[in-house]
Amino acid sequence: MLTRRHFIRTSTALFSTTAVGLPAMAATKSDWDRWDAQVTPAAFDIRTTNPWGLHDRFLPRRVEANSGLIPGDIHVDAVARYLYLIEEGGTAMRYGVAIGRDGLYEPGTYTINRKAKWPSWTPTAAMIAREPEVYEKYADGMPPGPRNALGSRALYLYVGNRDTYLRIHGTPYPRSIGTRASSGCVRMVMAHVIDLYDRVNTGATAHLYPAENYVTAQS
Repeated sequence: MLTRRHFIRTSTALFSTTAVGLPAMAATKSDWDRWDAQVTPAAFDIRTTNPWGLHDRFLPRRVEANSGLIPGDIHVDAVARYLYLIEEGGTAMRYGVAIGRDGLYEPGTYTINRKAKWPSWTPTAAMIAREPEVYEKYADGMPPGPRNALGSRALYLYVGNRDTYLRIHGTPYPRSIGTRASSGCVRMVMAHVIDLYDRVNTGATAHLYPAENYVTAQS
């Protein structure tokens, strides 16, 4: 059984100095730039900036990774609510996340076959059937922007050529980070997923680990 210790040896910082997203409601680059500025705090420092009131452990950190892991791959620790991006040289970038509510989170191994900036979003039929009072009004789609459910960036998770409709994406609800809140996707603070997006290549593998309580979330 894989645990968090399978891929991360220590959480000591080493700094030294999408739900369904559809392209039908496209935005322009000027829109992207304007929205990026809206969701990125002034004088943003990814290590310390925290207007969202997150617990300090959910702020991004560079940590040490176990040997043998593939640089560029993503590992999601569903218990501690961390996403790790493995880097060259034995390190990983760690970000705080929210995961799917009970019964909606789907552990597994996926391929990131698509990336999108400020995507539009349409809830799945299952989401509408499960919570029509929440999702039915978006059956024809939600345009991109800071209030969009996928937020500033989305990484699309596939199994082979099949879109799973699972995403790693930004959220307009940053206070949900650290909780089980989504309809299955992995949520991130919008400013943090912008940073992650620029580091991830399509074709990378995303490992979503089970959420059973066999590791501690205190790290």
